[in-house]
Amino acid sequence: MSHLLFEPITLRGLTVRNRIWVPPMCQYSVETDDGIAAPWHYVHYGSLARGGAGAVIVEATGVTPEGRISPKDLGLWNDAQRDALAPIVDFVHSQGAAAGIQLAHAGRKAST
Repeated sequence: MSHLLFEPITLRGLTVRNRIWVPPMCQYSVETDDGIAAPWHYVHYGSLARGGAGAVIVEATGVTPEGRISPKDLGLWNDAQRDALAPIVDFVHSQGAAAGIQLAHAGRKAST
């Protein structure tokens, strides 16, 4: 008996190996308040991909430093942040999972 949960799904040209997706979570785990992913992020997201998730969606990632929920949020407003996320994405892909990201801005009530 086959269950749809474990069957691949194709959405707009992206085929995901199963329907077990890890949703974005606010982890607040940046080490130096600069928005740059740390080894913790590599292990966290890599282990989820290695564990068999079809898609791993990275936590709420600030698009500006002022718009983060907390100073410990990931950022994606400069090249250093992009470069720190690239090996995580590469590893997630190497484990057969799709990688996604939740872009975020906390609006006028942002805490930073």
